[in-house]
Amino acid sequence: MAKMLIDQALSLIKPSSRIFVHGCAATPKYLNRELANRASQLKPLEITGVLLLDDTYSDPKFKDNVFHNSLFVSPFIRSYVADGTASYIPTLLSEMPRLFDENILPLDAALIQVSPPDKHGYCSLGVALEITRSAVRNAKKIIAQVNRHMPRTHGDTFVHMNEIDAYVEHDEPLMELDYSQEITEIERSIGKRVAELIDDGSTRK
Repeated sequence: MAKMLIDQALSLIKPSSRIFVHGCAATPKYLNRELANRASQLKPLEITGVLLLDDTYSDPKFKDNVFHNSLFVSPFIRSYVADGTASYIPTLLSEMPRLFDENILPLDAALIQVSPPDKHGYCSLGVALEITRSAVRNAKKIIAQVNRHMPRTHGDTFVHMNEIDAYVEHDEPLMELDYSQEITEIERSIGKRVAELIDDGSTRK
């Protein structure tokens, strides 16, 4: 494990690599941006993961350099899957770790985002675990973005610094989705009727 400048860290990725990218709210935006900027030197890259919450790799300007082979069709790549410029592997979430554990989908590298390490050297995968634990177990190279905005969560979320081949420190807010603008009056009416069926305090019982 070594702290590196971004150029040094991404030099661990070789041309024609298959790269897992941490998804959901843990999407490592900084690593994504920097890797995309170098994609022409590394093409063809294959990106895989679950629900990336940015559209970095789906940008048409990268279509000749990056192929997005997703395990989940998010709004950011749905149109690209439909027109054939990206692909989707239909798999149950519970079965996805087998793709990496059984070397069905070998990983050359994994880009993850973690909390700063504790005094024992353990970082947390934070708000998104899903199949990232399996990716960390199996990828040949682990590159981490250490972000102070990533909360430390418990359970099977810990990654020791010794498991990480290179890390960069870059603080930025985590990804968020705001669906408030998409709620119609019909949905508000449904929500109101459902709420009337639930007693106050029910979720605390």
